[in-house]
Amino acid sequence: MFEVLFCSLITILPDYLFRKYRQGKTWGKEITFFTMWYELRWGISACAILTVSLVTLIFFYHPTTNHAMPIFRTISILPENGGRVQYVFVKNNQEVKAGDPIFSMFDEEQDANIESARVHIKEIEAEFSTAEAILLTAKSGVEKAQSAYSRSNNEYQRKRKLQLKGQNLISKSEVQRLADTVSIHKAELTTAKSEVNKAQTQIDTILPAKRDSAVSLLEEAEIEENKQTIYARVDGTVKQFFLLPGDYVNPILRPAGILVPSSGDESGRLAVQAGFNQLTAGIISAGTFAEITCLSKPFTIIAMKVTHVQSLISSGQIKSGDTLLDIQDRPKPGSLTVWMEPLYENGLDGIVPGTKCIANAYSDHHDLIASGELGFMQGVYLHMVDAVGVVHALILRIQTLLLPVKILVFSGH
Repeated sequence: MFEVLFCSLITILPDYLFRKYRQGKTWGKEITFFTMWYELRWGISACAILTVSLVTLIFFYHPTTNHAMPIFRTISILPENGGRVQYVFVKNNQEVKAGDPIFSMFDEEQDANIESARVHIKEIEAEFSTAEAILLTAKSGVEKAQSAYSRSNNEYQRKRKLQLKGQNLISKSEVQRLADTVSIHKAELTTAKSEVNKAQTQIDTILPAKRDSAVSLLEEAEIEENKQTIYARVDGTVKQFFLLPGDYVNPILRPAGILVPSSGDESGRLAVQAGFNQLTAGIISAGTFAEITCLSKPFTIIAMKVTHVQSLISSGQIKSGDTLLDIQDRPKPGSLTVWMEPLYENGLDGIVPGTKCIANAYSDHHDLIASGELGFMQGVYLHMVDAVGVVHALILRIQTLLLPVKILVFSGH
């Protein structure tokens, strides 16, 4: 409307004045409602062309979007494994702190695994006592074998010396028998010592390893049991939480609810995300100034600045599947997503995260013009481009004034 009124002042009005004062045609005689389309054809045509050009210029260099909002994150309340709810510790809309239990699930198999692991540890501890007794018995066997070996060896050495002196008191067969006895007792001593080593190895290495393994199994079972209780990992408020004991919860098919992080979380409170037309990809960049107005804070214009422009268009993403992608199946062109932060500190105070906003972005060629790198006509053109941004700013302020009326009166809600 403003564009039409402005363009008519420099097209239709001069054409009318020319017809009236130069050609002598007056309104109501030569120029009527039925003849003005012919009489003022040049002014009307020029107004239409100029209006379309001006609107295109404004919307191209100063883009606007109704798709803007401060997006905030939510955390799904999910168990790692599915199961039946046993206890519910919180209620819907209740605030929780990090580490607070939310609900727990019952698992008889997991309880049985924990008890089995504990019994296994007790069995291994009993094996330690048995191994200690075996070690004592083996040590006693070593002492007994050592004593028998010493006696038989002493007897053998004594009689062998007598035989070597040439006396006929000891026969060769007797000496050989004693030598065999010594060998037998020596073998028994070696066996007894190996039994001691075996028992000591059992105590020092095998049983501790078995105990560590059993303890690990118990810890693993207890960890799995702890997973049956779901805790809050951040401070926040529980939403859409209507669990009752006996309900079935599954991490894929049925989450328990949503945890909305508290005000300590920055999402939705420090920045606004907006989706602009793809034609603005060459206009909007980091540092571009913008303005927004939001439903949750009516009659307020908030100065913003673009901090980041997403380098991808979300509508172009694909996932591997068994169907060949056909581009015509994606009719929506997608939008250029940008992140905007308030130009002044605490600019988003009073803005409810997730609220609907209208955003305007404005081109700024001042530095480029001041650099002296442009020609005269280019400088004039960019001056004009920056100047017509006032029209868009005025439109945003009119929208801000009319937005509550439009929503409350004409929307039917």
